[in-house]
Formats: sequence, C-alpha cells, structure tokens
Amino acid sequence: MSTDADSARPVRLDPPLVADEAPMLTAWLDFHRATLALKCEGLTDEQLRLRSAAPSSLSLLGLVRHLAAVEQYWFQHILAGVDLDGRALYWTEEDEDADFNQVDTADAAEGFATWRAQIELAREAVAGLPLATIGKNPRRGQDVTLRWILVHLIEEYARHNGHADLIRELIDGSTGE
Repeated sequence: MSTDADSARPVRLDPPLVADEAPMLTAWLDFHRATLALKCEGLTDEQLRLRSAAPSSLSLLGLVRHLAAVEQYWFQHILAGVDLDGRALYWTEEDEDADFNQVDTADAAEGFATWRAQIELAREAVAGLPLATIGKNPRRGQDVTLRWILVHLIEEYARHNGHADLIRELIDGSTGE
C-alpha cells in the first residue's frame, strides 16, 4: 500500500497476474490493506465510529483497530516471536474485543497511525524470509509458516473488507470493489 504524494490518497495496485509466490501473496495483502484505507477515506471521526447494525459493534474504525492488532499478533508475536505481554493492541482482560467495542471515544488518527505502523513492522518482519519460515511462537501449540500467515491475513482482510463495504454504504451510499 502506498499513497499518492500529491493527495495522500491511498493507492491500490492490482496484484500481478504472473509472479513468484512470495511477491504474489504480498501484493494481494497490500491490495487488501489499500482497499480498507480507501473504504475509510474522506470520513469524519464520527462516521468512522458508526456501528453497522445492533447488536454488532462493527465500525470502520473498529476494523482498522482490529486489523492493527491482527498485524501485530501474526507478524510480531507469532512470526518474529515478540512477547506481547501487556503490549497487545487494544486487548484487555476486561474486554478482549476492545478494538471493536471501545471506539466511541477512540482517536481515529491514532487508530490509523497504529495500523500503518503495524503494517510497516510486518513488512520489516517478513523482509527476505522464505515462505517456509516457521514462526517463533506456535499458534495454539502448532507451528505455522510465513506462507500460512500471509494467506490467513489475505483472508482476514478480504472478509473484513466485505464488512467495510456494507458499513461505508450505510454511511454515505458509497460502494465499490
């Protein structure tokens, strides 16, 4: 994901039709990251906090915060082996879903900055690693490879981008890919 220098608008590049596996997977992940940024573009903090439909706590800001935490968990904790004890984004013992539930007073700029920072940390964590690299922390007692993590993140973003489509349409009628 990159931004146009003149407008700071997210630029979504189509993944290549022919490429080796690692560049293909990272291109698809970047495509979905940029899609989420585009779904949130031009909205006020209040619009970003708007819930989809009761009783759901889904909001665009909640999705951004959730995906920041997902990036942190998979790339920092599972792949790189960083101990997140007390530093997991938005998670608390009182509210494990605070990324979604605690957006009413959340700072949208902070949420987006944290998300972008986690994306950069993720890129640094995978740089130069073979797809067969096994994460340093097992997931539920099982090893996972970088390949699995990338595919999982593509799935996670794609699913949540579908949610983002519906929320954005609710806010201002905007639709798109």
